[in-house]
Amino acid sequence: MIYDALIGPFTEFEFMRRALAAVIALSLAGAPIGVFLMLRRMSLVGDAMAHAILPGAAVGFLLSGLNLFAMTFGGLIAGFAVAILAGVVARSTGLKEDASLATFYLASLALGVTIVSIKGTNIDLLHVLFGNILAMDDQTLLVVAFNATITLLVLAVIFRPLVIESVDPLFLRTVSRAGGPAHLAFLALVVVNLVNGFQALGTLLAVGLMIMPAGIARFWSRDLTAMICIAVIAAAVSGYAGLVLSFQTRVPSGPAIILVATVFYIVSVLFGRIGGLVRQMFPGRHLEA
Repeated sequence: MIYDALIGPFTEFEFMRRALAAVIALSLAGAPIGVFLMLRRMSLVGDAMAHAILPGAAVGFLLSGLNLFAMTFGGLIAGFAVAILAGVVARSTGLKEDASLATFYLASLALGVTIVSIKGTNIDLLHVLFGNILAMDDQTLLVVAFNATITLLVLAVIFRPLVIESVDPLFLRTVSRAGGPAHLAFLALVVVNLVNGFQALGTLLAVGLMIMPAGIARFWSRDLTAMICIAVIAAAVSGYAGLVLSFQTRVPSGPAIILVATVFYIVSVLFGRIGGLVRQMFPGRHLEA
């Protein structure tokens, strides 16, 4: 019975195996990005960028229908364009970057929904906004895996300056010029992984497997390496459990994955050993000198 419920769907159906492979790839690449977004207090920036890719993906849909490469290429262009425009506006005016991003992402969301609605149906709009990981084909899976591999390689190269900038950006500017390129490369990785998540979870949920596992990890460790490992495991387990939940019920796969991650987050808020509510209510004894 347990085997049939938890393992049977993946041994019996190929589309479930593809979905699980995609979830693992998204977890390996997206969760570390989410940890750095959280440390740099840029979590909402990730959410804004997730909406920013919608017009480009919508233009790709308008020109080629549900074509993988057209929508991916369009999403990348739109994401980079919004990131650059928001930065230019923030540096040229008195408006802060978060407010600039919020304005652009709201306009992008409205524009993207309008473009999809012009050509497509409500089903197409739901596919773009919420994705359908269970419908992923081999071609899409290869793109997701390729982007995840590139992300891990680039992250390994910029890891050191990225960590220092997250902790003390002023110190990094005084000892090295690597901060600027590392920041730009990191923003590029954010866009790439949001487009990656868009293929599986849609624009509205793509940021979920980046930010929520990072929030979970924050309640269990203060060490950066441990946080990244916990975030990756939390994302992968949430993806697996969400796929099982979706297969056994009528809950759509994307929302199911995010709902499972939400449950893990609530458990972490309550019982996490770093700032969890129960831990604060019943603190352990401190060592006495």
